[in-house]
Amino acid sequence: MEQGNEYEFEVVKSPAYTLLNVKLRQEQGIKAEAGAMVSMSPNCEVQTGMQGGMFGAFKRKALGGESFFQNTFTAQGGPGMITLAPGYPGDVCHLPLQGRTWYLQSGAFLASSPSVTLDTKFQGLKGFVSREGLFFLKAEGTGDVFISAFGALVDYDLDGEIIVDTGHLVGFSGDIEYEVKRVGGMKSTLLSGEGLVLKLKGRGKVYIQTRNPTAFASWLIPFLPSKN
Repeated sequence: MEQGNEYEFEVVKSPAYTLLNVKLRQEQGIKAEAGAMVSMSPNCEVQTGMQGGMFGAFKRKALGGESFFQNTFTAQGGPGMITLAPGYPGDVCHLPLQGRTWYLQSGAFLASSPSVTLDTKFQGLKGFVSREGLFFLKAEGTGDVFISAFGALVDYDLDGEIIVDTGHLVGFSGDIEYEVKRVGGMKSTLLSGEGLVLKLKGRGKVYIQTRNPTAFASWLIPFLPSKN
């Protein structure tokens, strides 16, 4: 077990079909995406709600790609254990938050301390034509955040600049500046298969995923049964 800010946890079966096991102290809770629970202790109670009210939940659903409702699991009458997993094959990692802000790509949030707040962050006008969406999720506060990826997770300690395909980006620390831009000219943007990228600049942590969900979907489509 590893020790986070608030939880003891372990990540198992990484990186392809990862599970997250979290120990809960008595009366301690953890909030998670709807459908993320794999198993839990019998004494864990579940409360389902909309963080930030109707408007906040709608923004995260419509703009950030997250579920409208979130579940909070609390160990009642003694310690408990919960196992969580994302809805796709891939890795899971832990982000310790101590007043630090993180920006996460759509679908990357798995679970967090109840004290962590989630909001949306506008990517900029070029995000309107980005295949991966217009908004980031903004996580801030104090506690633990667990994020997931499609494929394995790779982290970079950025000190300078890096360009990342938007489909491979998972998240980055809030002290990093970013710019949405084209790979090259208009021809390259439309025909190269790369589309838009993010130029990240500064010092901080960057997480990327080894597989691109959009590219995987394009590869899969020819193998799907036809209606004809």
